[in-house]
Order: sequence, then C-alpha cells, then structure tokens
Amino acid sequence: MSDATPETPAPEAGTEKVTVRRAPKIPAFLIGGGGVGAIATLILTSMFPIDPLVGFGPLFAYFSLFGVTAGVLLGAILALIVDYRSKKRAKTGEAEFITEKRPEEPTA
Repeated sequence: MSDATPETPAPEAGTEKVTVRRAPKIPAFLIGGGGVGAIATLILTSMFPIDPLVGFGPLFAYFSLFGVTAGVLLGAILALIVDYRSKKRAKTGEAEFITEKRPEEPTA
C-alpha cells in the first residue's frame, strides 16, 4: 500500500471571446401561429352559411387543418426573421473562465 496522497492540480484560468444575443423561442412562435390560424379559421367558417348535412363542427375541423397549418408556417417564418435580426444585434465580449480538474482517485 502506498501512503501518498494525490495532489490537486492547479486550476487553469483564461479569457475567451463570446457572442451574446437574445434569440427567440421558436416553439412559442409556432404555437402562437397555430392558435392565430385556428381563430382565423373559426371566424372565417362562421362567416359563411353552413351545410345542414355536414354541420359546423366537422366543417370547422376540416378547415382548421388548413388554417392551423398556415398559421404555424407564418409563425415559423416570423421566428426566422426575428432570429436573423437578433444575429445582427449580437454583441461580442470577453468572458473569464476557470477550469478546475478533479484529482485522480486512487485505484484499489
């Protein structure tokens, strides 16, 4: 058996250039666009006469397939535009870091 204690290595420090920007949350844009598409479909479906053989519910469900899809697509396009603009406003700075290494554990 060895009575030697492992030495702790010295931490390494330094600076690094980083880019900071406010990026949009893309799922929020997609969900919001789908919601707006569903509301627009509801309004447009209620503006026109309803076929009594089909009814309002199935007609709204059918057209919401198109309305929600269009809303999600428009939300995705809007999110990409906002993301592109946030890249233009990104700022570069320096960040300090410290890396500490764990001492190696003795094997038995």
